Amino acid sequence: MFVKQLSVFMENREGRLEQATEVLKKEGINIMSLSMADTTEYGMLRMVVSDPEKAKTALRERGFSAMLTDVLAVRLEDRVGELHKLTHVLCSRGLNIEYMYALASGDCRAMIVKASDGAAAAGAVAEEGLALYNSKEMYGI
Repeated sequence: MFVKQLSVFMENREGRLEQATEVLKKEGINIMSLSMADTTEYGMLRMVVSDPEKAKTALRERGFSAMLTDVLAVRLEDRVGELHKLTHVLCSRGLNIEYMYALASGDCRAMIVKASDGAAAAGAVAEEGLALYNSKEMYGI
């Protein structure tokens, strides 16, 4: 039901993102999707990667603050209204969408979603006929 998202808190300074991606490259970890949000001094890098545990360990060993979070990977068709359907399903159940970002790799299209109540969001998505990627499917992309 859930996939693990790798979150990396880092200083907003030149070269820091490159250093993080270099760690993942050296470990043979594929980045399938990412979102980067920043403030003046710090940034939050959120990623879906091929081996979240290995990535977290490797980054921590090299001085990065990294953690794993459960998120949903909701399958979406490439057609008008699919994103609205997802947001409507969650909002009509009183669930807050804390953040989301797209994942598109090969034939895989998904929205990575962090909701206020992940289990309730997963249930709502399933009840309304939307499908979720499981971790085995996601990390094998």
